[in-house]
Amino acid sequence: MNIEIDYAGGKKEIEVPDQNLLAVIDPKKVEKKDEGELVRKALGTKFSDFIKNGKILFIVNDGQRPTPTAKLLYSIHDEIKDKNPHFIVATGSHREPTEEELNRIFGEENLNEFRNNIFIHKAKESPVEFIGKTSRGTEVSINKKALEFDKLININSVEPHYFAGYSGGRKSFFPGICAHETIAQNHRYALRDESQNCRLKGNPVHEDMEEAVGMLADKKEIFSINLVADGDSDIYDVQAGEWKDSFYRAVESCKEIYCVPIKEKAEVVITVAQPPMDINLYQSQKSIENGKMALKEGGILILVSECIDGIGPSEFYDLLSKSDIPEELFKEIHDNYVLGHHKAAKILSIVSCSRICAVTSLDDETIKKCFITPSKDLQNSLDSALKEKGPGAKVIILRHGSATAPLLSQP
Repeated sequence: MNIEIDYAGGKKEIEVPDQNLLAVIDPKKVEKKDEGELVRKALGTKFSDFIKNGKILFIVNDGQRPTPTAKLLYSIHDEIKDKNPHFIVATGSHREPTEEELNRIFGEENLNEFRNNIFIHKAKESPVEFIGKTSRGTEVSINKKALEFDKLININSVEPHYFAGYSGGRKSFFPGICAHETIAQNHRYALRDESQNCRLKGNPVHEDMEEAVGMLADKKEIFSINLVADGDSDIYDVQAGEWKDSFYRAVESCKEIYCVPIKEKAEVVITVAQPPMDINLYQSQKSIENGKMALKEGGILILVSECIDGIGPSEFYDLLSKSDIPEELFKEIHDNYVLGHHKAAKILSIVSCSRICAVTSLDDETIKKCFITPSKDLQNSLDSALKEKGPGAKVIILRHGSATAPLLSQP
């Protein structure tokens, strides 16, 4: 069977023998809805009442998130345009967005209109203020801009997240506009087994974030807008209002699209990072982790991601390139953790029992230092994997690997 996937802004077609193809996993097809009506119904008078007075700061995701922020802003433009709204781009520990990404985040007209009111969070540079310590000991310092405004409105999207359980909600603030050291202290908990995809209860990363945002909510009024987009990036659901409840409601909608049941795992899994999650290897980690959920132990995981922006933040690569002995690197991670090492730990945990191959634009030596086998041709990679695993090997393809979480059905 011929299967079409996205790559580098175009399409690739691969041939998978019918007897080997177990499943092609896409986000679930859902009925298209009137996006404007969804926004109006979710926000209603409670949003109008919230923005009636006071200085307003919108917190929006950066260009490395698939959030349909521009669509939302266009829907509420007429209501906010006379309120002198300000915006902060919640980069977390990412680099600042490019001009092209700013256009995609805000929409060209909004960007031109509000440009002078847009701030970019820089985790290592922006002035921050300490607001408290969580019960796990995380010292929470947040961008001072958030404390200068009377009211905060975060616009976010909810998808499965490989160590926070789900993106969205509290992540606008933490890690979105937190200090680098704050993010590092929290993300260390990603090394715990409980920090996993589609899990919130008992997940230390999530619970620590939630506690930290609760501190901010004690100081500032917060109105949250959580979007759930379908596989075409069209808005499927909007949950708005109180920051915590609206997030949990959006999680339930997210499950309807992105949590896809599978009957069994496969010896070969192809996982595709779609834009903007294919920008670098760091962001492609989400596709690797989602693909792992469908992979049998000892199997072969094939990542497809252009990585036009290279590796991304270098911390995890710097660590992986230190040694070709996983045990040494695991010890380094636990003894001297820095932000980014959790991604290295996730890769090492896979290659300790399976193998990763990657079809990217990165040079071969760079990929090899990440314990990943480089490839420039997906068909060759698949054919080689099937040859290695034998004629009965099964293949699962995740065409939206960054967001789709394959969940093994219970017997």
